[in-house]
Amino acid sequence: MLFTSAIFLFLFLPIVLLIYYSAPDRFKNVVLLIVSLFFYTWGESVLVWIMIATLLIDFTSARIIARGWRRLGLAISVVSNLSMLGFFKYFNFALENYTRFMIMLGASEESLGTYPSIVLPLGISFYTFQSLSYTIDVYRGEVKANRNLIDFAAFVTVFPQLVAGPIVRYADVESQFRSKHISLENFTEGVRRFVFGLSKKMLIANPCAAMADLIFGVPAVELSTIWTWAGVLAYTAQIFYDFSGYSDMAIGLGKMLGFDFLENFNYPYVSRSIREFWQRWHISLSTWFRDYLYIPLGGSRHGQWITYRNLLIVFCATGLWHGASWNFVFWGLFHGAFLVLERLGFGRILTRIPSWLSWSYAFVVVCVGWVFFRVDTLSQGFDILSRMFIWSSGEASRSSYLRFFFLEPLYGLVLFLAVAFATPWRPEWVNRVKVTVPERFRLGLEACVVLSMLLICCAFIAADSYNPFIYFRF
Repeated sequence: MLFTSAIFLFLFLPIVLLIYYSAPDRFKNVVLLIVSLFFYTWGESVLVWIMIATLLIDFTSARIIARGWRRLGLAISVVSNLSMLGFFKYFNFALENYTRFMIMLGASEESLGTYPSIVLPLGISFYTFQSLSYTIDVYRGEVKANRNLIDFAAFVTVFPQLVAGPIVRYADVESQFRSKHISLENFTEGVRRFVFGLSKKMLIANPCAAMADLIFGVPAVELSTIWTWAGVLAYTAQIFYDFSGYSDMAIGLGKMLGFDFLENFNYPYVSRSIREFWQRWHISLSTWFRDYLYIPLGGSRHGQWITYRNLLIVFCATGLWHGASWNFVFWGLFHGAFLVLERLGFGRILTRIPSWLSWSYAFVVVCVGWVFFRVDTLSQGFDILSRMFIWSSGEASRSSYLRFFFLEPLYGLVLFLAVAFATPWRPEWVNRVKVTVPERFRLGLEACVVLSMLLICCAFIAADSYNPFIYFRF
């Protein structure tokens, strides 16, 4: 059930809010658990039992740790979580590579037989990391093991961030499950944040997705350099507004329910280095890997070469987390290599050169990385790169698609909005308005803007427009 679907906006969400706010405080977590399980079961059917098994194992593991068998409890949690994630996410990938390897050695496809394809449960990468971080924190003594299964299950399954994040840590919301921040002000802010995220998704990400799909659907040999860059930039905008839009909606829904989830994006495309980019992009994931993989490996405490090794391991894992494909492994190592390069001294150079030049470097590196995020094979990625950096007029440059791209006013407006909202001018402008404009007039204006954005988004939803979600496949 997508947040951008009519059934969620006009049926599921109003009913949930009505029941949730009608329930006494002591039953709100029960309501939250039931509706979250319903939300997940709607899209995944029997695969909901995988998530239930995960939370039961981690709840029990934390209790084992609390009773004094610390290493046993941690081992059960880590092994079970990574085993389930590895099986459901990487079984097909491992089998595919095994088959290719055997064929290279001379075996025939017939002799290898056929194997069942494993279905990837929705959001397994997110809820596995979220649940696993709880038991690790209990082991470290950073939080106490929860004795209330309902509260813990509600934490793992809470529907706003269940299938695509942000990855919420138990330590950050533990007190909120006991005493929620429910108020008219919080609810109003949640609605505003949700509508803003919905607008990013419907009005920017989706049109950019249509442009990117159109261009990446053309064989690379037919693309011109300009046409190729247009597709890469469209996808660069799509993935940011798709994922950050979902995060905004999740944070907004959280506020409506009385929770304050941490921010997941902080204008990553204004970064002047790859290191800064990862401090601004998918913050919940990058901090998760920092705290639960990079630092346990030794971080930067044991010399520069160990640090470089740790960075490459972490970003290889980051790539694999995003998908079972060599494309994602390459994408992760690509970013890891530039982080090593910046630590070798290039980062100091970036602080001394003009800001536009360091920004250009970081943005081009990120765009090149997104190529391998978007294509299906490494060879396709390198074909796209050759078109990006080796001039070509290309057959497709004379096609009607290209003329449509440049002449269609809607896409020009979308690209303008994509650039405008990728920079931090809006919060500064909003703060100035709060200071200079009378509150009553400002609140009325804000309500009109939010309502207008919601109505426009509803029009797109009613028209059943193209509506993919990139991060749902992770």
